[in-house]
Amino acid sequence: MVVNTANSSSVSISLATIEKDLDITEVQLQWLVSAYSLSSGCLLLFFGRLADIYGRKKAFMIGTICQVVFSLGSSFAQSGITLIILRAFQGLGTAATIPSALGILGHAFPPSRIRSIAFATFSAGAPVGGAFGMIIGGVLIQISSTHWRSPFYLVAVMSALTGISGMISFDADVTSKEAVDWIGASLVTIGLVLIVFVLGQGEVASQGWKTPYIIILLIVGIVMVLLFLLWERYLEQVIDDPSRAPSTWTPPPLMRLSLWTRAKGRIAAILIIAFLNWSGFISWSFWVQLYYQNYLLLTPMQTMLRFIPLFVVGCLCNVFVAMFVGNLPLVIFAVSGTLLTASAAILFALIDPTATYWAFGFPATVIVVFGADFVYSSGTIFIAKITLPHERSVAGALFQTMTQLGIAVGVAVSTLVFNIVVKNESADVDVTVNSAGTNAPRSAQLKGYRSAQWTCASFALMGEYYEFGLR
Repeated sequence: MVVNTANSSSVSISLATIEKDLDITEVQLQWLVSAYSLSSGCLLLFFGRLADIYGRKKAFMIGTICQVVFSLGSSFAQSGITLIILRAFQGLGTAATIPSALGILGHAFPPSRIRSIAFATFSAGAPVGGAFGMIIGGVLIQISSTHWRSPFYLVAVMSALTGISGMISFDADVTSKEAVDWIGASLVTIGLVLIVFVLGQGEVASQGWKTPYIIILLIVGIVMVLLFLLWERYLEQVIDDPSRAPSTWTPPPLMRLSLWTRAKGRIAAILIIAFLNWSGFISWSFWVQLYYQNYLLLTPMQTMLRFIPLFVVGCLCNVFVAMFVGNLPLVIFAVSGTLLTASAAILFALIDPTATYWAFGFPATVIVVFGADFVYSSGTIFIAKITLPHERSVAGALFQTMTQLGIAVGVAVSTLVFNIVVKNESADVDVTVNSAGTNAPRSAQLKGYRSAQWTCASFALMGEYYEFGLR
């Protein structure tokens, strides 16, 4: 989990440097973050199912190898398009390792307090890894001769060490002879990719949202997702009907739709909350580091220093969650988590650039970790508790899918808001605003960053509505 989030945060703090070195546009810059989250998010369910059938250890090792290979490949990229493609392939590694790791944990620890501690420790890898990637990545970018390429070397080494550790410590796989739902996997992957692609490209297309291919792709994406849901419902009915013999054309569903209704709909509620909270959390960090480097003109190392509280508080939060997550209702962690994430974004939405870091930046950096970890830890533990042993990897993958799609959607939508605001605020100025908005009037840039953070806060606050389903 540390490798997964460090892979995102180390690239996030490299964005300003990559933008200048490769001379890429703002849309490409957004896709450096979104491509990784999109590929992993769209394939988590599929790889989670493969892990349950063919072996979780195998899936984990294959995913680790992908991470190593494509991290090294990214370090040699010479153009923005190449780097985006390699980042998308990196996401395949995450799609294989995360659900298999959750399945391994669920199998290794029976329901008990120690399981809560195990899952809380795993979940703490998200904020800790995010901070680790920013801190070490910021140092490497500034002091190493390879600059933004160095974090990719770091991720490759971390992935290799993780793979070796897993090879030694994980139990042997127990495989199954069940068929794989290739039709469902194809439908959901194509549908989700098209929808998130449209969110990222709609504003910058030749005719904006009225561009014919944008409209067509959006319709096709939505239809694909709807067909996936109908197909999964059909497969679930076939499997549950003892009078119908299973065949290669009717395999077990990739995702049982009834899974969403478990625990009186609480699983559906926590999945939606995870999606919204992660949209706010990762988008918050995306825009904070760009604000520091492109608006305040801080160096990567100066930016890194401002993120150190993420690492420290993330470790402390892990201890707190492990102690209390088994004793307090899920709704307490969900409500407090989304409120804290929203509060961190609001602080930056109201930020005074002339004020000291301790007035806005420090408190926001502290509370956002609690917001992320409260929702993530309690959610993974609850999912593992409710689901059956043979579907733990798939259930864990579903939770991860919602967070990864939250990242892609959150960054895409907040980037859309930023671009619109900067363009509108610069309309009366005789200057052609570049794709990154860095040559726009300072007032327009600041309003763009504030508006992006209001968008992040809105995502987190929308989660409050769904928390009634956890009561």
